[in-house]
Amino acid sequence: MNTSKEAMLDISVGGMTCASCVGRVERALRQVPGVTAATVNLATESARVAWGGASAVEAMDARLRRAVRAAGYEPRAAIVGAGPAVSAWQGFGPVAAGLLLSAPLLAPMLLAPLGFAVMLPPWLQLLLAAPVQFWLGARFYRAGWHALKAGAGNMDLLVALGTSAAFGLSLWLWWRAGAGAHAGHAAPHLYFEASAVVIALVILGKWLEARAKRQATSAIRALQQLRPEVAHLLGPRGESDLPLAEVMPGDRLAVWAGERVPADARVLEGESEVDESMLTGEPLPVPKRVGDGVTGGAVNGGGRLVVEVRAVGAESVLSRIIRLVEDAQAAKAPIQKLVDKVSAVFVPAVLLIGLATLLGWLLAGAGIEPALVHAVTVLVIACPCALGLATPVAVIAGTGVAARRGILIKDAQALELAHRVDTVAFDKTGTLTLGTPELTALLPVGEGEGQEAALLGVAAALQGGVGHPLARAVIAAAQRRGLQVASARDVQALPGRGVRGVVDGSEWAVASLRWCEELGVPVEPPPALQEQGATLSALLQFEGARPVLRALLAFSDQPKPHAAEAIAALRSRGLRVVMISGDNQRAARAMAARLGIDAAEVHAEVLPADKAAVVGALRHGGHVVAMVGDGVNDAPALAAADVGIAMAHAQGGTDVAMEAAGITLMRGDLALVAEALELSRRTVGKIRQNLFWAFAYNAAGVPLAALGLLSPVVAGAAMALSSVSVMANALLLRRWKPSRPQA
Repeated sequence: MNTSKEAMLDISVGGMTCASCVGRVERALRQVPGVTAATVNLATESARVAWGGASAVEAMDARLRRAVRAAGYEPRAAIVGAGPAVSAWQGFGPVAAGLLLSAPLLAPMLLAPLGFAVMLPPWLQLLLAAPVQFWLGARFYRAGWHALKAGAGNMDLLVALGTSAAFGLSLWLWWRAGAGAHAGHAAPHLYFEASAVVIALVILGKWLEARAKRQATSAIRALQQLRPEVAHLLGPRGESDLPLAEVMPGDRLAVWAGERVPADARVLEGESEVDESMLTGEPLPVPKRVGDGVTGGAVNGGGRLVVEVRAVGAESVLSRIIRLVEDAQAAKAPIQKLVDKVSAVFVPAVLLIGLATLLGWLLAGAGIEPALVHAVTVLVIACPCALGLATPVAVIAGTGVAARRGILIKDAQALELAHRVDTVAFDKTGTLTLGTPELTALLPVGEGEGQEAALLGVAAALQGGVGHPLARAVIAAAQRRGLQVASARDVQALPGRGVRGVVDGSEWAVASLRWCEELGVPVEPPPALQEQGATLSALLQFEGARPVLRALLAFSDQPKPHAAEAIAALRSRGLRVVMISGDNQRAARAMAARLGIDAAEVHAEVLPADKAAVVGALRHGGHVVAMVGDGVNDAPALAAADVGIAMAHAQGGTDVAMEAAGITLMRGDLALVAEALELSRRTVGKIRQNLFWAFAYNAAGVPLAALGLLSPVVAGAAMALSSVSVMANALLLRRWKPSRPQA
């Protein structure tokens, strides 16, 4: 496959342990010819690489894997999503072995304060410590050696150097005391327990990290499990089962009560209620009838449905959702740049501090034994594991809980920026309102009086090929009256203005009041209709080049349920709420009054192409603006905002919504806007807490270790605890529940 466009490739990377590893792998990948960007995620142990696309995928994949291996890490087969579910105790065997072998070595230290003087023979200490050091600790030697060859450092190098120094010091002290040669002499104090316990605690910490990572990525795993394994195909010979991978668009499938819908489809027969909670976060089942769309992965309720498949595989909504969540979890938050800069110099700096500690204690006359022990403690406690995990695990947890609520976060930047939003701008039709207006009145004017049915037929003919909500309302009104609608030709749709075409030999137009003003057609709309919030359009007939008003069309749309409460909740948080509408001033302000939006915050008669300019003006002065639209015709405004929030559209705009904004709301509940902003605040708060504790552990631990106030065992425990505490703190996000303040 060759393409001139930029291509993307994901690979799994094994052997990474800290923020320094992430930096090394990224540098190695970026040096591959053709690569334009590389982002490595420690929490998911994966790398996402972009390249020019001139090379075949297979060739680039091979080059990237070679680069990873040359950097000292293990390229693995890419794991789709979060991988299969595994036992919570997977990989605990080596941890248990390390703890069992280390426990006897640690026992004398724990019993001494209680008055029990117990000292294991040196040969027994060696027998217990050696398997831990050279069998369980072999992974640190391998990874540390690769890092050393590459001229860099990482956590593994620090652990290998520190524990090897403690182990070697013990052997030297034992040899110096004439181990075993002078029976009856008191055995020297050795440090086998330091090397063994540190390694045992580190691998325990890594196992706990891996377990926490699996919990953090449970959202993707849960989404993947929504796919059923088989589908019931309806063919000439009746119903037969086939694997989901063989389902194709156009197939007719039977979906029985209690089963998951195999693919995105349209209902052909039957009625039922469908549970879409795992996709949209909507807790109540949604009624489905003939003609309605159903999404793959949803659970059918009590009735049998026959559906026609519309999309399968990568084009399905479920696959797009999974891909969106994966992209967000693989992305690097902007705040991570600080961590990258620190980690690039962290390990070399720690090695220098360790060397300075050794030399300092020697110069102070402490002797080689305490000097080496204090240097070892510095190396052990300074491992930057927590630093590398602080940001990505919080992003994974935040995007995971958001997906469960029906909030899809496209990238980490949107997640990080949303908490700073101070202004929320809403599109009106389809976002604040139901988006299904009805034609409530057709008022003939002048020569059109008495020809209401004929004029409605003309308007319906013009709107036949237009997908605008007002067009659908006109067509629905004509169908209700049983009118025979003629076909129009030379139809031209003008966004924000109306539609123009030829019907029965005459040129007609359905025009907005703004277009009427541009055409020089005087229109005096009944004030009563506009004060009620009605949207008005004009039916014009062209006499030569001169347009003449023939009728006024009045449409009414209703606000979404609980829209006013959602607006009030945003305002109670101190946010400025703005409405942007293409409707006329009176109609827009009337709807704003019903929703609790100040009249001064209404921008009416705005063409779709001009919404982005309004958003740009709102950003003036340093304001951070979120734009909320239906993702169908609001894409420029969504892109112009600091944070674009698209609402999945009931009339097929879901795909557009997913691509148009940083955040997509999978159901039309406006309360999700406040939830998305609140979740961003909580996630960024967790990132900051994690980074604070990651830096605090090292800022406090390294000086204490250098001053001789910590032992290597305590340092190992603190280092393991730092990583585990960062993971646990981030996973608290999974318990987050939205708070809805009273207006």
